[in-house]
Amino acid sequence: MLLVRATLGTKRPSTLHDHDFFELIWVQNGVVRHHMPELREDLREGDLLFVRPGDRHGLQGRGDEAMVVSVTFRPDLIADLAKRHPALMGTLFWSEAAQPVKLSRDNRQLADLNQSALRLERGRQDALEAEAFLLPLVTGLAGMTPLPRTAPDWLLAACDAARDPRVFRDGAAGFARVAGKAHPHVSRTARRFLGQSPSDYVNGQRMAFAARRLTGSSDSLTEIASDCGIPNLSHFHKLFREFHGQTPQKFRRTHQRDVVQPG
Repeated sequence: MLLVRATLGTKRPSTLHDHDFFELIWVQNGVVRHHMPELREDLREGDLLFVRPGDRHGLQGRGDEAMVVSVTFRPDLIADLAKRHPALMGTLFWSEAAQPVKLSRDNRQLADLNQSALRLERGRQDALEAEAFLLPLVTGLAGMTPLPRTAPDWLLAACDAARDPRVFRDGAAGFARVAGKAHPHVSRTARRFLGQSPSDYVNGQRMAFAARRLTGSSDSLTEIASDCGIPNLSHFHKLFREFHGQTPQKFRRTHQRDVVQPG
């Protein structure tokens, strides 16, 4: 694993490159042009890229202040995470899309990411530290399905809003409400651009939220399930296993750190 901060030059890369490791890149400052074989796009502060082995690409600064942070990961670590957490398959580093997955963080989320990177930089930078950095990040991002550029703006806005507990507690109805469209139209459009129903998308947000609560609090399963909008504890267990490959109790035992349990 290697963490690097780099200020990019403004000269266009003469060739594209690939590598045999996974690389998480985010724009720390300025505007960065991302060159790929079939596409080029501008990235701005807070944009993240999940670059896989074999992805050919290049980066170019679009001004004097363009800066990126890069963290590289060994393929065996990434493969092991997917083996233990099947819900990651098809997302982020594990996507089968032609281009690297791109997602965005707001200012607060970017600040949190930078704090995590600083702890990683000051730590041992071994496999354990790498997983401690990566797992909370991908848990929160795995349910964020990147949309094609042809997707309507209202769908993108609804997907962003559906990460809010005040929305996902109401399930597919909450998704349709923030979309501002008729439920059948929302359902058809979601299946076209997301490849899943609004209910499936919302459940992904619920289970990502539940995973964060399980690892970051001592709240009971009943409380967490209720806050997800799933008062039926049996249904909550079933959904959690579908998304994370293990029971909520086992997930908590495996991943919870630095949380004092009540006596």
